Order: sequence, then C-alpha cells, then structure tokens
Amino acid sequence: MTSDRELGFTPTYKLREMIGSKEISPTELTESHLRRADELDPKLGIFITRISDKAMDAAREAEAAVMRGDELGPLHGIPVPYKDTEPMAGVRWTHGSLPHTDSIAESDSIPLERVVKAGGIITGKTNTPENGFAGTTENRLGPPARNPWNPDKTPGGSSGGASASVASGLTSFAPGGDGGGSIRIPASFAGVYGIKATQGRVARAASTDRNAGFSVVNNATSGPLTRTVRDAAITLGVMSGYDSRGEYDTLTDDVPDYVNALTKGVKGMRIGWTSDMGGNPVDPEVVQVTENAAKVFEELGATVETIDFSPSTYEEVLWTFYDYFTIKGLHAAKDDFVNNRELLTDYFGEYMDGANELSAERMWQILCNIGWYRKYVNDYFGKYDLLLSPTLAVPAFDIGDAPDVIGGKQVPHRLWGFTPFTYLFNLTGNPAASAPAGFSSDGLPIGLHIIGDMRDEVSVLAASAAFEEARPWADKRPPVS
Repeated sequence: MTSDRELGFTPTYKLREMIGSKEISPTELTESHLRRADELDPKLGIFITRISDKAMDAAREAEAAVMRGDELGPLHGIPVPYKDTEPMAGVRWTHGSLPHTDSIAESDSIPLERVVKAGGIITGKTNTPENGFAGTTENRLGPPARNPWNPDKTPGGSSGGASASVASGLTSFAPGGDGGGSIRIPASFAGVYGIKATQGRVARAASTDRNAGFSVVNNATSGPLTRTVRDAAITLGVMSGYDSRGEYDTLTDDVPDYVNALTKGVKGMRIGWTSDMGGNPVDPEVVQVTENAAKVFEELGATVETIDFSPSTYEEVLWTFYDYFTIKGLHAAKDDFVNNRELLTDYFGEYMDGANELSAERMWQILCNIGWYRKYVNDYFGKYDLLLSPTLAVPAFDIGDAPDVIGGKQVPHRLWGFTPFTYLFNLTGNPAASAPAGFSSDGLPIGLHIIGDMRDEVSVLAASAAFEEARPWADKRPPVS
C-alpha cells in the first residue's frame, strides 16, 4: 500500500488516474490527506480552519459516484486545501483578519465553485496574512505559516499556507490568489510552481464592496500552486473561463488548451532576460541562480537576450503599486478601519492609515502611471515572446525579519522591498509564473519568473514545461515533509 507521504507527493493528475482505475478510493485518499494534515499543520501553520467532517462527507459522495460509474471530473476525489481569502458557503471565512474570526461565508467564490464542480474535496482554509495584504503569512488569528525547507523561514505570502501545503507534500494542488505576487512569492520561497493567468482569465465575482470588482484597474486573480507544470495546466484550466457574475474585465474568449501547450517547447522563441528590472535591489546569489536558469532556454532552442527592462524607476513602480494596493484595501476593509482599528495587524493598520491620507491628485497620478506601464509592457511584447527575471530579490528570510538592505542597497519599503519583480505585472495584467530554479547556499529555494504577453498563458506554460523537463524539481523534498 502506498504510504501517506508518497500519496501526498503524488501529482494530482496521477491521483486522478488512480481514482478512475479504482486503485485508490476518494475516502482512502482523503483519510490519508487528513492524517498528513494532523502531522504537518502543527509544524507549518498551514490552516486557519479545517473542515475534516465536511471533507469526509464529500469523499463518500465522490466514492459513490465512482462505484456508480458516473462521469468524473478532472479533480474527482482529490483533497484540496483552499486559501482563506476565498469564501466557501457555510464555512468560516476570516480573510486572515481578527475582526472576521467568526464570519461565515454565504456563498462559494467562482473559482472554488469550479474546483468543487470538477470533483475537488475541500479540506480546509489555508493560512494568509490579513486580507492577503503581505508577502509573508502572519496574522492575529494564530501561528504564522512556516517554510518546509526551514521552519524558521517564511514560506511567503499571501498564499503562504497553500505553498507550505504543496511543498511539504500535504497536497499536490492548492489554490492561491495573486494581487501583488501572492502566488509567485510563496512559490519561489517554498520551491513549488505557481502561475497567475492574464487578469480576467479566472472569473471572480463582481462586488461593489469587499472585492472592488467594478474598479477600472483590477489587480488580483486566483490560480494554482502545484509541484508539476502539468498539474498547474489542468487546474488552471478548471479555474479559468467566463462567468456572467464575474468582474467587468472577465475575459470572454475560450480558455486555451493548457495541457496541449505543455509539448510546444520554446524553440524559435525570442526571450528577454533582466536581472534587476530597472535597478531593483537583488541578492547576487539570486542573480547567479536565475541567470543560469535563463541560459537553459538557449539550450532548448530559444534566443535569450539580456535587456534593459525599465518601465520607470523601481521606486516609482513600488510606490505606485503600494498606494494603489492600500487604497483598494481601505475600500474593502473600511468598516474594520473605522470600527476595529485596534484589532488590525500592525502592517495592515499602517496600510490603512496611509491610504486614508492619499489625495485625489495622487490617485490620478497612479492611474496615469499604470497606463504608462501597460503601454511599456505591451510594446515589449511586440518584440519578444517572454520575459525572464528572478521571481524575488532574496531567498526566504526569518519570519518577521524582512531585509532592509538587499545586494548592498537600501530597500524603499521593508515589507515590499524583496518583491520588486512581481507587482508590476499585477498592474499590467500579464500572465506570469514562478518555477523552481535552484537553491541558495543555505539550501533555500530560488524561483525563476516567467512572464508572458496578455492572454498568452500558453507560452508561459510551454516554457515552464520545457524548463521543468530540462531541470526537474518535483523530486526534491524539504526536511519537513
């Protein structure tokens, strides 16, 4: 019999094959997952809320469907821990925020609904910083999420519980959300694969309140964290597509065949490489590892050029994103800011205080800057197929100890200084992924950032799969697993 640990490290697509052939049942797989959660969650702070009884009920229903010979979805019987920024009807929905510790969701989010419809069994809500507003995962609800490669280190954020669950072999697929890098940051720190699609590819329910779904500039999207690119292609396909309930920018075109993209390769592609994206502070060891990874694409038949990619000064891009992100947060959490300010985390309270002082003139400047960034990036992709960079400026650091100085440079903002490569593409909406590129001298994962043109997740996935085949990573397992 396959051990619980081996099942936890088995890719989703293989687990689905095992369920379809009755090699394992959904109840057996879910019971195995829950035993693993009992072991790993206390060590890694993966969950905010566990729903084991609900999961077992769903597993028994999934098993009955197998025995009846029903048509099975691509995730049928697969245990899935889901990020707590997404609602699930009847389940506690905290957003990682203490004022919402007892809140119960009234409905499912569209992406979660799609995962369940595909047969996924939700086993709990994973750990996230307050309202998803940090690149690490600490809140006032409970313990922080920890990195399976070194539990003293952060696994990143805001999908930190999700990345820890995948890296440690609790699961082979955990959904995340990305508003400034929150899929790619934890993918890089935890040594897994994460992709955010083009903004609007994954429908999200529009709202005039918490999710600000009618904003003229949306920056957040849901997407998968996995260990294999194939699992990412399958699950991103499940989560993607138009829905009439979606935000104004939801894409209406057909979802590409992501699985078929995995065999396309990169031969003939023209790819740009930037080590600092306009002078951002970055650790030399990160540059070395990711630059060596970029050279692999030349071996695979692409043309890779070192380029100057500078839409603006790195400080201007940071503060444009920061001010936009915080004013969006203030809109979403205005009642908590007014009525429960003392319950907020220090970092989220700081964001809200600053956003409350922003002027209308500054907001207009932000929108103009975003327009320019979009033009710059669009012009770039008129010449190149992909852009490569480090995903992050540093490997994972001690929890609560984000670096002030990186590569000999003072960072403009301590909590965002290590993420200078990610948030630009939330402002522009481009698809982007982080793939494991190697390890630091301390044995911590380092990610390669792969960015594509608008609506072109196919090229991102094709390049990711080619790189994965050339430099496999899925067999590497962390100490806490």
